[in-house]
Amino acid sequence: MSTPFKLPELPYDFSALEPVISAEIMQLHYAKHHQAYVTNLNAALEKYQEASEKNDVAAMIALQGAIRFNGGGHVNHSIFWTNLAPKGKGGTPSGELAKAIVTEFGSVEACLEKLSQSTVAIQGSGWGWLGFNKASQRLSLATCANQDPLSTQGLIPLFGIDVWEHAYYLQYKNVRADYVKNLLSIVNWKNVEERFSKAKL
Repeated sequence: MSTPFKLPELPYDFSALEPVISAEIMQLHYAKHHQAYVTNLNAALEKYQEASEKNDVAAMIALQGAIRFNGGGHVNHSIFWTNLAPKGKGGTPSGELAKAIVTEFGSVEACLEKLSQSTVAIQGSGWGWLGFNKASQRLSLATCANQDPLSTQGLIPLFGIDVWEHAYYLQYKNVRADYVKNLLSIVNWKNVEERFSKAKL
């Protein structure tokens, strides 16, 4: 197998997102949960390669779920960490991204309100996303169950909100809406704009 996937470096300290996300949550979320997705993804891919070399189609099919779940977990979290920044460091929507948001949703506030509502309403675990449809060249909001990556819906991820309980429960208990509301105050809009610029190419 090619070089195994690795846990990406965090662009800030565990405590950098306080008080919105506690250092304890960040450490558990990053070092335990994200690391587990990476470890399990590498293990599943190694088994998949072995099965492929043996032409064991049944085993290859059986491994698809583990690859999708753990691969999605790795992809989603790698985006999530960069989508966030300490308060006051992430900027505000501007330039072409701001124009696209206003064109599609009427205002930045309206966009974030719709994203918040759909994300809070997810049943069970999953993600809320602002994505880009390359075919239509338009922004779009979507939700994904579990760790399914946004690419499964034909969209390029720009900004995601993790609403698995491990992302917020130690601090917010069962009040998901408060977590989502507070998370929107630490969005790294510079990162979202960079993703938008690349998505349009």
